[in-house]
Amino acid sequence: MEKGYVQVYTGNGKGKTTAAFGLSLRAAGAGFKVYIAQFMKQGGYSELKALARFDDLITIEQFGTGKFTVGKPTDEDMAAAGRCLDAIRQALLSAEYDVVIMEEAAVAEKLGVILTDDILDMIRIKPKKTELVITGRGVSEQVMAAADLVTEMKEIKHYYQAGVQARAGIEK
Repeated sequence: MEKGYVQVYTGNGKGKTTAAFGLSLRAAGAGFKVYIAQFMKQGGYSELKALARFDDLITIEQFGTGKFTVGKPTDEDMAAAGRCLDAIRQALLSAEYDVVIMEEAAVAEKLGVILTDDILDMIRIKPKKTELVITGRGVSEQVMAAADLVTEMKEIKHYYQAGVQARAGIEK
């Protein structure tokens, strides 16, 4: 790529992670190297199994503790988020990756395990030719202003409201 942009996928609707991971597959199909850092997730999600088939081009790491989604973060949650930021910084500065995805960074920001300035710093240090993707509900106005592309997923109707839990291969 001659120029990489900053993309944000946000909103209360389904599809933010799906869009980012779809982009990673498209990038791998073009021979690009992709790094995905998951701030909040821990565990065996279906996308991990699928992306493992492309481990020569797509690297994915989880940094979430698997316990924190509401309330006050623990020291362990804060340390995990710090390790995630360090890994993203290293991926960006290495210039080894064509695409870097900060999955659920907006949620991590909203929950207070990272700061808005942490995300803005990643945007500032992004190499010219690297695409940076930031996902999560509730992305800050400052991050949206710094991005080149912002897509909002808007929930109109969701079967979750009828009691349908997350399904393997579809939501998890």
